[in-house]
Amino acid sequence: MTMELVGYARVSTTDQDLTHQVEVLTAAGCRKIFSEKVSGTKKEGRQAFDECLDYMRDGDTLVVTRIDRLSRSLRDLQNLVYDLEQKNIKLRATEQAIDTASASGKAFLDMLGVFAEFETNLRQERQREGIAQAKQQGKYKGRKPTARAKTVEAIELVRAGFTRDSVAKQLNIGKASVYRILKTYRLQNPDDILPGERSARKIATLLIELRVENNTKYVRGKSKVRTDIENEWNWSFDMEKPDPKGNNYILRVPYETEKELYELVDELNRDAAYAAEMRYCYIELDVVHQETGKIWN
Repeated sequence: MTMELVGYARVSTTDQDLTHQVEVLTAAGCRKIFSEKVSGTKKEGRQAFDECLDYMRDGDTLVVTRIDRLSRSLRDLQNLVYDLEQKNIKLRATEQAIDTASASGKAFLDMLGVFAEFETNLRQERQREGIAQAKQQGKYKGRKPTARAKTVEAIELVRAGFTRDSVAKQLNIGKASVYRILKTYRLQNPDDILPGERSARKIATLLIELRVENNTKYVRGKSKVRTDIENEWNWSFDMEKPDPKGNNYILRVPYETEKELYELVDELNRDAAYAAEMRYCYIELDVVHQETGKIWN
C-alpha cells in the first residue's frame, strides 16, 4: 500500500486567499490538498477538513503549514492528534518542527497532553477570577429571578424611549435580561410595536461552540449545565442548534453598536460560566461573529 502525503489548508473568512499554503503543501509533496475558508475555533462545521479525514488511509500523513490551521484550542488539537494516531495517520507541519513519525514528534504528543491540561486549568482559573471581579465591580448580575420580576418596568422604560442599554443600567439587570424580556413580550403581544423595534438595529449572527466539563470525576453536572445555558439562550435570543447532540449553536443577537455587541458576548460568557460554577463544572466558549469573522474565546 502506498502511503500518501495529504495536505490541508485553511484561512479564516477575513483572510485573502489560500495560495501561499497550497504552494507550500505542493512543494512538500502533497498531490491531494483539501482547502477551505472558515474559522478554526472548532473542528465541527469544516466540510473540507471532514472530507480530508475521510479520504486518508492507514499510514498516510496529514500535512499542514502550521498546527493552528487545525485548531486554536490545545484540547481540541490533542483530541484530533489522538484520533489520527488511532488510525495510524501521522501529522506534519512544514513551518514548525512537528512530525509525529519522528522521536521528537512522539515527545510532542506527550507534551501536548501536558499543555492541554495546563490550558484547561488556566481557563478554569480565568473563569473564577472573571466572575469574582465582575461581582466586585458590580457588573455581574448572575441569573437572578428578579430580572423577570422587572418585566413591567422594563417594557415601560422602552416604551418611554430609553435604549436597551439604559434600561439595563436603570434596573440593574444584564442587557441579555432586557432582550429576554422583550422577546417574551413580542411573542405575547405581536401587534404592539415598541420604540426601536423597527429602527436601524443590526442583527449579529454568532456561531458558538460550547464545551462543558465536570471539575472532577466525582461531579456529574455537565448535562444539566448545558441544559440551563441552552434554556437561557433560547429564552433570550433566536437560537438554533444544528445538531441536537452537538456543541455548536447559532445565536442571532440584536445590537446597535459594536461596544454593545462586545458587552453582550461578555455577558453571555459570564452567565454561562456562572451556570457551570453552580454545578461544579467549567466551560470553554468560542464565539465567532459570522458577518465580520471576529473571534472571542
